[in-house]
This record gives sequence, structure tokens and C-alpha cells, in this order.
Amino acid sequence: MTVRIKDVAQAAGVSVATVSRALGEGPVSDSLRKKVEAAVAATGYRPNLSARRLRSQHSQTIGLIVSDIRNPFFTAVSRAVEDAAYQLGMRVILCNTDENLDKEALYLRLMQEERVTGVIFAPTRETAATLDVDALGFPVVLIDRAGPPGRHDAVVLDNAEAAALLVDHLVAQGYRRIGGLFGNTSTTGAERHAGFVAALQRHGLEAPARFVAPSAAAAEQALGLWLRDADRPDALVVSNGLFLLGVLRAVKHAELAVPGELAIAGFDNDDWTDLAGPGLTVIEQPVYEIGRTAMAMLMERLDNPAQLPRKVVLTGRLVTRGSSRPRG
Repeated sequence: MTVRIKDVAQAAGVSVATVSRALGEGPVSDSLRKKVEAAVAATGYRPNLSARRLRSQHSQTIGLIVSDIRNPFFTAVSRAVEDAAYQLGMRVILCNTDENLDKEALYLRLMQEERVTGVIFAPTRETAATLDVDALGFPVVLIDRAGPPGRHDAVVLDNAEAAALLVDHLVAQGYRRIGGLFGNTSTTGAERHAGFVAALQRHGLEAPARFVAPSAAAAEQALGLWLRDADRPDALVVSNGLFLLGVLRAVKHAELAVPGELAIAGFDNDDWTDLAGPGLTVIEQPVYEIGRTAMAMLMERLDNPAQLPRKVVLTGRLVTRGSSRPRG
């Protein structure tokens, strides 16, 4: 038999309106809320979320829009967001855009239709530049990619500094022909490229780079072509974990020794990076902290809608392994 809200009210000895308020739609005392929660547990009542959504301004749901759920970085961030949302009694809707502008627009409309509480979003460079949070009707926190200064709440890595750490490490190991492989759709790739260039210029070295679509296959193809050139690099900075996979495939196909013929240093300390070849030197991103911080910022924005947009910049950690051993 279906348990109704009036059954909960009867079990708790309160009115139906009081039960409704205790379940999240209005203020009640802590003691009364606990009394209602005990009645809910005793009766096995399950709230009608669709009806509550229609009566309230939002659905106690967080939208999480990422560019590629296959990327372990976004998988880890998604776990952090879901953990934080669960602790707050909220649900998460996860959407994957494949860096596609049309899909980004589609999912933002979906979030409006679902009356979400707020959205955590990893946008393309184009969408970040034009994103109008006021028009959406819910708060947004950007992750991994920042929009124009002062317009959006954001949690990002210090990408330029992290790329410079990789360059400085490779130079210290004796490498001089250092190339870079970067994504061509996000502000993250652009910022990492800028740090790469600045660091190499500081060392008086050239900064050759290739820009590719955000996939392992694109990285593999680009490096495969580059390795055929006479001026191919003897060391490579790789801007994300998916690209690292593509780079390793290209290196295997070309039958090159790592680091003897090509040293590699990249981003994302994924579980497999210490198992590939001699182990890959990488920047470890604070992925769980990124997701947890984004969720906290979203809740703070709900509490204080008028506060100025904030940008939290986190620091990566250099993890050195055999792929960047000193040049022989």
C-alpha cells in the first residue's frame, strides 16, 4: 500500500503542512524535524520529487556538465561532486558534451527545465566567453576552465605554473629540444601552452608545439606525423592524460625508446601512469579538491547571490618518474 504524506503526519502527530516544511520546503525546529524524519523512516514514506519540484524554486539537484567523462580527471571530479552533494541530501545530473557547442547549449537548457539548484561546468573556450549566468537563472561554478576575468565563479589549476614546472624539470635533466602537445578547444590548453612558452623562453630555447582535438586518437596521429620530421623533439610536454595515452601509442608504433629517444612529461597522475614503460613524469592535479571546492562555492553562491565572482587557483604537484630520466 502506498504511504502518503498524511500517513507520516499522523505518525508524527503533526499537520501535513509541518511534514512538508520539515522535508525541505520551509523552516521548522530541529526537534520537530527529527520527529518527522523518524516518522518517515517508520512508515517508509518516499517523497514525490516531481511534485515537490513544481512547488519549489528548484529541485535539490546539481547539474554537472563535463567535456569528456572518459577522461579520468573528470571521472575523479565527478566523484568528489557526487560525494559532496550526497552529504547535503542532493542529487546530481551528469552530462557529457564532447567539447561540442551544441551539446553544451542543449544541456544548459535541460538544467533550466529541471530547475536545478546550480551547475558545475567545464565549458569550451567559446561557451566560457559568452556564458550569461543571470540569463540561466541558476548559479554556475566553472571547473578546469575559467571564463573572462571577474565574470564567473571558478576552480582551476595554476596551469601556466604547472607547465613551467614540467619544462624546468626537463631542462634540468639535460633536454633542449622540448616540444609540446596541447588541446585546441579549452582555456586550459591555452594556459598550459602559455606557461610552456614562457618557461622555454626563460631558458633561451624555442617552443615548438602542436594543437589537436581533445582525444587520444588525435594526439597519437599528431605525434606520429611529428616524429617523422627531421626536427622532431627529444622531449615532450603533454597537456592531459588522454593525450598521454595517444603519445604512448605513437611512440610504440614508431618503436622509440622512452626516455632514450623521447622523454615524456605530462599532466594527470592517473592510476596507470606509474605502470607505463619506465613510469611517466606528470603533474598531479588535486582533482578531488577541485570537485569539493566547486560544490562548496556553489552553496556559498546560493547563500550570498550578490557576492563578487571568485576564482580559486590550486597548485599541482610534480611527480618524477623514469620517462624523464637525465639525458645520456
